[in-house]
Formats: sequence, C-alpha cells, structure tokens
Amino acid sequence: MTPQDIETYLSPTLSLILITASLTLSAVAISLSLGLGRRLRRKAAVSAIAQPPEMPLIRESERNGRPVEEALIQWSPDMLRQILGSELPGAELIVVSNREPYVHELVDGKVELQVPASGLVSALEPVTRACAGTWIAHGSGSADRMMVDRQDHVAVPPDNPAYTLRRVWLSEEEYKGYYYGFANEGMWPLCHIAFTRPMFRASDWECYQAVNRKFADVVIAEAKSERPVVLIQDYHFALLPRLIREKLPNAVIITFWHIPWPNAEMFSVCPWREQILEGMLGSSILGFHIQLHCNNFIESVDRFLESRIDREGTAISHGGEMTLVHSYPISIEWPEHGFATTTADARARILARYELPEHMKLAIGVERLDYTKGILDRFHALDEFFHQHSDWIGKLTFLQIAAPSRTSLPVYRQLHQECMDLAETINQRYGRDGYRPIILIDEHQSHEQLAELYRAADICVVSSLHDGMNLVAKEFVAARDDEAGVLVLSAFAGASRELLEALIINPFDPSALGEAFFQALTMSPDEQRERMRRMREVVRNHNVFRWAGSMLLDAARLIKRGELRDVTARAPEIMPANNNGRASVPAKAVARAAEVVASA
Repeated sequence: MTPQDIETYLSPTLSLILITASLTLSAVAISLSLGLGRRLRRKAAVSAIAQPPEMPLIRESERNGRPVEEALIQWSPDMLRQILGSELPGAELIVVSNREPYVHELVDGKVELQVPASGLVSALEPVTRACAGTWIAHGSGSADRMMVDRQDHVAVPPDNPAYTLRRVWLSEEEYKGYYYGFANEGMWPLCHIAFTRPMFRASDWECYQAVNRKFADVVIAEAKSERPVVLIQDYHFALLPRLIREKLPNAVIITFWHIPWPNAEMFSVCPWREQILEGMLGSSILGFHIQLHCNNFIESVDRFLESRIDREGTAISHGGEMTLVHSYPISIEWPEHGFATTTADARARILARYELPEHMKLAIGVERLDYTKGILDRFHALDEFFHQHSDWIGKLTFLQIAAPSRTSLPVYRQLHQECMDLAETINQRYGRDGYRPIILIDEHQSHEQLAELYRAADICVVSSLHDGMNLVAKEFVAARDDEAGVLVLSAFAGASRELLEALIINPFDPSALGEAFFQALTMSPDEQRERMRRMREVVRNHNVFRWAGSMLLDAARLIKRGELRDVTARAPEIMPANNNGRASVPAKAVARAAEVVASA
C-alpha cells in the first residue's frame, strides 16, 4: 500500500487514524517477531544445511519468552554488528561500569597496561569492541591520567583501537564511601545469601548518590544523540538510570544487575530501599541472570512502590513509565580459534610448575577471594573427603587460585587469614614427604594462565554460597576441547540453571560435596565426555554475544514502538481540517507512519 493509498483510507476522520495507530502498537510487536524471525530463520537455515545442530534440552535460558528463532542464530561479533546495523541503525552505544577494561599502571617508572581479572570485563569487552561504542568507567590506575586526552578519552585496545574508554575521576573519599562502603559493605552482602551482615552508613549513601550523579553527568556529556542506547552495569549504579532518564528522556537505558537480587523481606533491610528501586526503574530494560532474581525484584517493587505489574509480560509501570524486567544469562566469548597447545601439554606444564608427579589428580578452584565464593567450605569438604576416602591421600591435590580483593575491608582480610590457616591445618593433617593436599595461590593470574590451568585440571570446583552466574564454570567448559574433566557446581550459582550436566552440589553440606569429589575422581572417560560435550554445546550457543544481542534486540523493539508513539502523539498537531471540516493527513506524516510499521 502506497502512502497515497494510506492517506485515502485514513482521511475520513481523525478518530479513525488515532484508532488505527493505537492498534498498530500491538501489530508492531507481532511484526517485529515475524519480520525479524523470517530474517533469522533464513540465516539459521543456511547454517543448518552445513551442519545440522543437536537440539539441547530446554534450559531456563530457553524459557524466557523470546522468539524461538533467536535461539537459532549463530551468535558472533559479526552477527552483533549486523543486528546493530539492521535493527539499531546509527544507534550510539554507551557502556557504564565501575571497573575499566584496561588499566594503566606506573611500574618502576614505566607505564604498563593491565587487563583486570573480572567476569564483567571479560563479558563486556568483546561486546563493546564489536559495537565500537564508548565505555565509561572509573579511572583507577596510577598512570591512567597520563594516557588520556583532554576529554579524558583513550582509544582501546591499544594495539587495534575499536572503541573509546572515557575515564571518570573519583576522590579517595568518594571511592571509599561509594565503592567500599555502600556498594560492598551494604549492597553486596544484602544481595548474597552469605550470612554477612550488611552495613549501611548515611555518609556512604551520600557518597553513593554523589558518584552516581557524577557518572550521570558524564553519560549526558558523552551522548551525541537524544536516544542513545546506554548499558549500565551492576549494583554500583542503582540510581544512575533515573538520573540519566531525567536529562535524556528518550534514551534506551538497559541496566544489567550482575549479582543476585534478594527476596523482598531481605531487601527491606536497606534504609534507602525506595530510592534504590526508583532509580532502577528509570531503566527501559532491567536484566538479571535468572528468572528467580527477576521475580524477587518484581516482588520488592510490589511491596514498596505504587506500581502496576504485568507478571505475564514481566514488566512494571511506575510513574507513567514502563520497565521490562527480563532474564539474560550472561556468558563468555567462545574461543573460536581454539588453543595453541594441547591439554596434555598444558597439564605437563602445570604439574612441572607446582612440582607435582604425573599420576597426581588435580582439582582447581578459581575466583576472587570473597566470602560468597565458598572457599572455606570446599576446604572443609576436602577434609571430609580425605577422612572418608583415606586411600586418596597423596593422589589428589587441590590448587586454589584466590586473587586478592577489597583488601581494605576487615572482613576480606579476615577471610584471607582464615583460608591460609585452614589450608595449613589440612596440609599438616594429610601432608607427607613433600605432598601438600592444598596449594593456595593468593595472586592475580592472567587469562592465559587461567586457560592453561583449566585445561590441565581433572576437576573444577565452583562452590559459591550464592552467585549471580559465575563465569569460571563456563570458562572451564569452553577450555576443554578434549571433552575431558568434571565440573562440580553449586546449586546457588546461576550457571547451574544452564550447565545441567555438571555435578550439582549444596556447598553448605561438606559431606555431600566430599562425595561429589569422589564421584568426579572415579567418573569414566565416556561419562566425562558425554557430560562435557553437552555443556560445551550450551556455552557455545549461549555465548556473550547472544547475551548482548538479546538485550539489544529488545531495545530495538522499544525504539520502534517509541517512534510509532511519537507519530501518533503528533497526529492532532499535523492534521489541519480540510474543506469538509475533516482532519486531513499530510503525505509526509502518512509516509513516516508507513515507514515505521514497515521497518518494524
């Protein structure tokens, strides 16, 4: 139908055009799914001809209500760029996080570039690289100021610049109150079931508010359009969505919460609970790892704020604005190009590095030193295991990587000492002739070092007491191209909803965890291969580009609906009466309406 035909059809009355436009709002959602679905099906069909996929069992990430066709896309950086080009043409992408993807440190008078050991950075960096956006983060390195331009920008990665890093400077007082105080002594324990009491101080809250305002000012200054797509990361910036919304009302704001969200009763402990919820509901889309956390957030809003809740569509209407609350399980960048060496070579180097004999079975744990990660619990389980299976003494070594974290906080310093003491106690109890059951490495490891460690291990233990997702579990699976090794995974980590073939355990039960060690050590190679093959299929298909792409596709739908609402809202102003006293429809307005519907 041409614009002229549409004009002829709609011109009889103004009410008819408004009714039609209203109905079109519903049609947009359908046409988006069908139109996008057709394009995705064509792409998926081409891939399927080359290699028929093995359909996985239905996991929680496949029950999120999105079109089935999205699950069939081969997610990659190129696909992400295609989606941006076709669904968000000209969109300006801005990422906001506390931690920066690249840090410049002054070491012995020379500037060194460092990549933080962070799951958030590992997930977001390849996405931002693919989308050529702007990443706004706290400049924490001792040489960070030396490397930026007059606008506090630096192009990264330095060897092949793909996006812009905008650094934000915080005073020591601001950082102490906002980061160590409110974020990590307040929100972090509040959101994790780790039985550490959250600490809330009015001075920390003031710093938290001030830093959120500072970041909002930077986002607004960096935005070059009225409708940027802003990806806000984590619990450091609960107030930021609302602050940005006040200045950029048309922005598409996607907030992703990387840690769990507690139930409403637990959340009620926070003295500023209403302000936190109000801030987060400035988002267009609010994402969590799993549906349980979405449900908890919705219950919190229902309890503490006046709102309308669409539980079937998982959306919240508050203050005349709608926020979608969806689950987007985060993941990693799949190693498409493989590894330079074999797992046998990796194992040989690790055993030699730690002076372990060839016959030694190797179990590993990899995480920041944090009380939510269950490091003490796995050590107690190892003690229980050796007590029940004494024939394994001298045959199993547990190598624990525990990177220092938040060392200025007393609870973290205490945890470090407790881990060192317990490891020493177990080593004295079961060690002999140079054999140490536990090797504790309290140092940061590079991505290359960790990849080698994953490929050398017989068992990877993730015993988080509570975790949003846990990317170590997925990194271990991705590293095992030999399809060997066993993943022991906490039921309280979000990854357990996807990696069903892992040995799922309760980290609070040392006896059961100890028996999981025994099951892993005695598992046949065939069973290991079947379990690992399934998990690798899941991680490959549900990679970080799918995580980002799902959010961006939802953002595209919101933008298309917003454009249609704009056309509808302007209709009375742009429809002067004709000679018959009826509202006429200018050709440009009709053409624009047709264009919006067609593009949707």
